[in-house]
Amino acid sequence: MMYNVKHRQIYLIFLFAIIFISCKHSNRPDVSNIKLDIKIERFDNELFAGKNKNIVEVDKQLGSKYGIFYDDFIRKMLDSKLSNTESLSSLYQDQAYLDLTKEVDSVFPNLKVQEADLTETFKYIKYYYPKAKVPKMISFVSGFAYQMPVGDNYLGIGLDMFLGKDSKFYKSIIENVPLYLSKRFTPEYIVPRVAETYAHEELFQEPDENRTLLSKMIFQGKVLYFLDQVLPENTADSTKIGYTTQQMEWAQNFEGDIWAYFLENNYLFETDYQKIQVFLSEGPFTPGLGENRESAPKLGVWTGWQIVRKYMAAHPDITLQQLMADNDAQKILNQSKYKPKQK
Repeated sequence: MMYNVKHRQIYLIFLFAIIFISCKHSNRPDVSNIKLDIKIERFDNELFAGKNKNIVEVDKQLGSKYGIFYDDFIRKMLDSKLSNTESLSSLYQDQAYLDLTKEVDSVFPNLKVQEADLTETFKYIKYYYPKAKVPKMISFVSGFAYQMPVGDNYLGIGLDMFLGKDSKFYKSIIENVPLYLSKRFTPEYIVPRVAETYAHEELFQEPDENRTLLSKMIFQGKVLYFLDQVLPENTADSTKIGYTTQQMEWAQNFEGDIWAYFLENNYLFETDYQKIQVFLSEGPFTPGLGENRESAPKLGVWTGWQIVRKYMAAHPDITLQQLMADNDAQKILNQSKYKPKQK
């Protein structure tokens, strides 16, 4: 009899787990019928493979296959004024490039995980925006010059800027890339950064009339809410916005105080960019908020995200497309009834 009770308990736990998982996924549309299979073209591998081959042939092959991306790589990413063959020859003699490429190869022997997550993400994007054109995804190594360039029908992924926060290479570039940024140079950031870059560059241009802090907060909040809907569901909120775990906890703990700070200082309708950019830009913390530089950065963006989430939770009839097309920041704030409590 004891066995039956235990068996039943296990069954009930299993059943509740299934129900919980089903509920969690129920708000996502079915995208199984959307035909899409994203493959990241490994320009980094093909370039490195040409090291001991005929330079003229390598140049011809890379130019034929990668076209505009190859031109942009030589001229912009390498910032080379030399001919293509001279640029390649110089690169193949650069020990730093060779060492970096080998490191990239060891961290990313393949990109199957990223390709699967990008396929899922862009299926959702195509569900909401069927006419959205999926660019070619091309991986490369530029010596920390570019992380995610967007060109004519391509989106580049600088794998050398996703090696992992403890990579030995990041300790040597601290002068050019601050530590608070290089901490995010990890593989799990690839897909969120691709989706964010694509959203900003291809789908949602910020209106020129967005001058106030509030309008910019809501615009950025809408983009993050868009990421909520299209990124794999296991993507952490901290990864979407680029926070550490501690920064995320700080923002959540002091949500009411952050909002009170904006209201008390009349920042919401401020249009002086010098005054409001500290609440929107990347940084190690947000000046003026918190003690001992412990605050999270870009708290205007984070707050805008919470407002939009509250607005959409209160208006389940509003579609994602309607939200993204609505530039009435004041209406979204008012109808969100956003009033977090202070500590």
